[in-house]
Amino acid sequence: MQQPIADKFKKYFSNRSKKPSIQEIVREPTAGGIVFRRNKKGEIEILLIQDAKDRWTIPKGHIEEGETAQVTAKREIGEEAGLENVDILGWLGKIHFRYRRLDKLVLMTTQIYLVRAKGDTNAIKKEEWMNGIKWFKFADALDAIEYEDIGKLMLLAMKRIRQENL
Repeated sequence: MQQPIADKFKKYFSNRSKKPSIQEIVREPTAGGIVFRRNKKGEIEILLIQDAKDRWTIPKGHIEEGETAQVTAKREIGEEAGLENVDILGWLGKIHFRYRRLDKLVLMTTQIYLVRAKGDTNAIKKEEWMNGIKWFKFADALDAIEYEDIGKLMLLAMKRIRQENL
């Protein structure tokens, strides 16, 4: 006896996801920076970090209680890259990420600043959770960056660097 047509399609519609349903929406404000320097030839280089999933991105992190976004960006650059001698030159924009964490939907808003690294900019050091940290020529950084929204802000950063002769 042939099985009814409805039974053939049940596998596509019943229990489609083994993930628990979303129970809570969490907002996470973060801040970070597009960090640049000029190399010995005067060319712009951008600092990127490689996360645990091998994605190249910028230093950024959670805004702690009592901190401004600008203070957070500077702190995170220090913690994630070991660069303490930096100037925050201005706000570039904000980007939005959304991802799932178990039964929570996390809505992350990241404030991004233009940051100039000063002093010994070769003395970068990565944190344990990172797979890499590196200065890239601008075009290479644009190719390597994983997130399109950050890439757009990198273009804006380069425009400001050129216009303001930074």
